[in-house]
Amino acid sequence: MDKLVINGGKPLYGSIDISGAKNAAVAIVPAALMASSGVCVIDNIPDIEDVLCLERILLSLGCRVDKVANTITIDSSIINGTDAITNDMRNMRASYYLIGALLGRFREAKVVLPGGCPIGVRPIDQHIKGFEALGAVVKIEGGTVFVTAEKLIGTSIYFDVVSVGATINVMLAATLAEGTTILENSAKEPHVVDVANFLNSMGANIKGTGTDVIRIVGVSELKGCDYSVIPDQIEAGTFMLATAGCGGEVIINNVIPKHLESITAKLEEMGAQVIQNGESVTVKSEGKLKGVNIKTLPYPGFPTDVQQPMSSILAVSMGRSIVNESIYESRMMHVDELKKMGAKISVEGRIATIDGVDKLTGAKVRATDLRAGAALIIAGLIADGVTEITDIDHIDRGYLNIEEKFRKLGADIKRVTE
Repeated sequence: MDKLVINGGKPLYGSIDISGAKNAAVAIVPAALMASSGVCVIDNIPDIEDVLCLERILLSLGCRVDKVANTITIDSSIINGTDAITNDMRNMRASYYLIGALLGRFREAKVVLPGGCPIGVRPIDQHIKGFEALGAVVKIEGGTVFVTAEKLIGTSIYFDVVSVGATINVMLAATLAEGTTILENSAKEPHVVDVANFLNSMGANIKGTGTDVIRIVGVSELKGCDYSVIPDQIEAGTFMLATAGCGGEVIINNVIPKHLESITAKLEEMGAQVIQNGESVTVKSEGKLKGVNIKTLPYPGFPTDVQQPMSSILAVSMGRSIVNESIYESRMMHVDELKKMGAKISVEGRIATIDGVDKLTGAKVRATDLRAGAALIIAGLIADGVTEITDIDHIDRGYLNIEEKFRKLGADIKRVTE
């Protein structure tokens, strides 16, 4: 088992390049299954464990998958089945996008219920509601989802809650349905827009992404295309927060600054300086930061995936901060680990009250999920002394070479195999 060992207390200086967006890539790779002819050449794909899982799943279905650097080529014209029953399906949440993709193209799918980070109850009821509205029959037996349809017919679907997963999954299926589908109360996240742009590059007719109403006119087939994934908003936010917490000055390249506006606003409120410049942002920080209140919300609100890393810098900011996690009910498991480092945090339900302390102290801690792992890395970089983080397989699911990128900025961090 690997662990990360961090000798903290050092400011960060330099520049880094952000990888392609994990949350977009894990939907775009399954969407490539929908091309009945040609090949999909997808650039700026992060070489992370979740993407590697999807590659293995596609290979098990009979696809040809080739990977060179950060470009993946997928030929799904030779697919030999619609049963996605592998252990990889159980290891990641986004594997459920196989349902929408296979249902859209083949009118059937057999998929193991997805796994992923234990950050709370994340039902797929809105996915099922959408599939059934399009005319599919959905059965769940023994942890496996069976979806079949004689044909898919476009209709109007109103999501009871804003759900990124349901918006993308139903959009996938509706792309090859007959007629027009209207998705209301849809998620607006950048990766929803990116998936729609990828589908449109394949020949789909999707309009309105980025708003809460998406209009999809079904087409008869999709073809291969060339596409480049957007930069990772959450990885960029992680490095922005780390720089603000550690102090220093870092240029973060290959970003879309508009996607980072909610994070930028909070950092500026705390006393850090954020300078936008085309496809990069520069974060400068010196002295103590001020505590702030945050509430996680669907885009364009403050991202739930950045809440845990933000908690790490709030732990050493002046005054009291209130963190309201409105998206997932179990996304506070990192708090007990931060307390081992000296953080003063109390949690009631989904609300954490953080009283800033002068310093954190290195300790042995455990990554309980992907973004909790990022939070502990930031805490370790801020803390005095040595921090050891175990269970870093969670971190590898979503961050490409994170320790190498931090070392480039002057951090003392290394991966150790036990």
